[in-house]
Amino acid sequence: MKHRLAILDDYQGVAHGFADWAALEAEGVATMTFREPFASPEALVSALADVTMVVAMRERTAFPREVLEKLPNLQLLVTTGMANAAVDVAAAAEQGITVCGTPGSPAAAPELTWALLLALARNLPAEENSLRAGSWQTTVGFELAGKTLGVVGLGKIGRRIAAYGQAFGMEVLAWSQNLTAAAAEEAGARLVSKEELFRLSDVATLHLRLSERSENIVAEPELRLLGPEGILVNTARGPLVNQDALLKALAEGWIRGAALDVFDQEPLQAGHPLLAAPNTVLSPHLGYVTRESYRQFYGGAFEDVTAWLAGAPVRTLTPYPPRPGDGNDDGGPAI
Repeated sequence: MKHRLAILDDYQGVAHGFADWAALEAEGVATMTFREPFASPEALVSALADVTMVVAMRERTAFPREVLEKLPNLQLLVTTGMANAAVDVAAAAEQGITVCGTPGSPAAAPELTWALLLALARNLPAEENSLRAGSWQTTVGFELAGKTLGVVGLGKIGRRIAAYGQAFGMEVLAWSQNLTAAAAEEAGARLVSKEELFRLSDVATLHLRLSERSENIVAEPELRLLGPEGILVNTARGPLVNQDALLKALAEGWIRGAALDVFDQEPLQAGHPLLAAPNTVLSPHLGYVTRESYRQFYGGAFEDVTAWLAGAPVRTLTPYPPRPGDGNDDGGPAI
């Protein structure tokens, strides 16, 4: 075979159900699939030593400069989605590695966000567990109608969340570092400062891309402003929230609860303190995990590979500084 293609982090073992990878054999491509995360960068480098093409699922496996420099045979790196903070695109370009992206579902992550919020508002995990244990109606939930929703990051995902809030009869506030009053109004929200958003909101939900300026953007001051009846929802990236402050907020009752789909380190390990934290609804980064999203991710990745083999790469990613404007504030497509 002329090429070896590695499909990484296929946790559910479904990659071959969303694209005809076997058809690449006629193009001289041998395909291998990895379901488990790599234990270390060294294990990743060892496994991919002879690989010429990689399909990476979102940010499950990181490709920093130090890893890319140890993969001299790598020629094509496909990331699902059109942005991936775990891939050093500049380092890849320097080594002559083509980096390509894929389309993604605009609905997957917002729908999961709202599902988590509703589950926490009505205490669904706790009520299901008590029902299965023989109890009946053990908690009292609350309604979203009439409450205030604070959207941090009003980009593609954030705008959908704002629309959901309006549909549920909520007042919608918004903030991000580049957001304008006109853009907020267009999305049906009112621009406020970050401090106002956390002080006035009953629910604060995060939809920012992770960067140096957004890491730990929610810490003790924001959580204390959210208050004892406030809820935090994070389906964007774990490090947006200071984990120590969040754990303390949950333990000491600074906030009512948290709904989380993302964590500082993933997969979340057994014994992690968040697993025992009170008043939480947790999911294992399911924001983009839908059949519709995977069709676009794996189907797009297959197109990227075949186009590259034909000498005409599509959806190539190049290193560039973040553009000012609200469109960069929501975490990218379908995370």
